[in-house]
Amino acid sequence: MFSFLSSRGKSRNPFNLRAFLFFEALTLAAGIVGGLLGGINGFDNLIKPPLTPPAIVFPIVWTALYLMMGFAAYLVWNENDVDGGRVLRMFLLQLVVNMLWPFFFFRLGWRLFAFFWLLLLIALVTLTMSGFRYISKPAFYLMVPYLLWILFAAYLNLGFYLLNA
Repeated sequence: MFSFLSSRGKSRNPFNLRAFLFFEALTLAAGIVGGLLGGINGFDNLIKPPLTPPAIVFPIVWTALYLMMGFAAYLVWNENDVDGGRVLRMFLLQLVVNMLWPFFFFRLGWRLFAFFWLLLLIALVTLTMSGFRYISKPAFYLMVPYLLWILFAAYLNLGFYLLNA
């Protein structure tokens, strides 16, 4: 039924609902935990860099990104590739780094540290995407908006630091 999602032809199954829901729940849970760790206290009081979207945009965009990331991870898992475990561990590592960013930026107010943390996240996401690309092209493409968003987030983070230091 969903065989068009497979890029290398070694899938475990055309579609495994339980595994799909697991990866979706895992990524959404990381987003929820990150939000709880960081909150958004003080966002309205910060001087905002140009192009900063309204606060309501962030949870909408992040939810969509987490859903795409979960689907991408599922596709990699479903390929049953010899490198899939290694690549999915990298995915989990970048997810943890992502989850901690709001804590540094919002809760602790470490804006410059949070910027460098985002640079680490960008590197990890790039590495994850290179593994995804090898295993499942659709998974790779599902991660592109996430990379673009965290690049934009790095711009905003640095802007917040410079304008509010």
